[in-house]
Amino acid sequence: MNQIDVNSLLTQMRTLAAEAQSMEKAGEPAAGTTTGFSEVLQNSVDSVNQAQQKAGELAAAFEAGTTDVDLAEVMISLQKASLSFTAMTEVRNKLVTAYQEIMNMPV
Repeated sequence: MNQIDVNSLLTQMRTLAAEAQSMEKAGEPAAGTTTGFSEVLQNSVDSVNQAQQKAGELAAAFEAGTTDVDLAEVMISLQKASLSFTAMTEVRNKLVTAYQEIMNMPV
């Protein structure tokens, strides 16, 4: 089952923040951290894609009249997919803005 667990996501974000702080203090990577930025970004895009696909599948199953899918489950899944897509879009916009600012810096 590919659902976005908000509590798990928050826990992961806090763990990454703690590791980043320890990296700043120690001046070297924390033990066990081998995930690069591009890998984290790709995993995020993949999870958003999975949420979108699952929401679409649930909606199609509900429209087809499948008895084991209820409207509340479909609506929650669609909202999760929409929210995760919106968050990913905002992150992309911030990255583009940061890139543009860096490119406009005088050398």
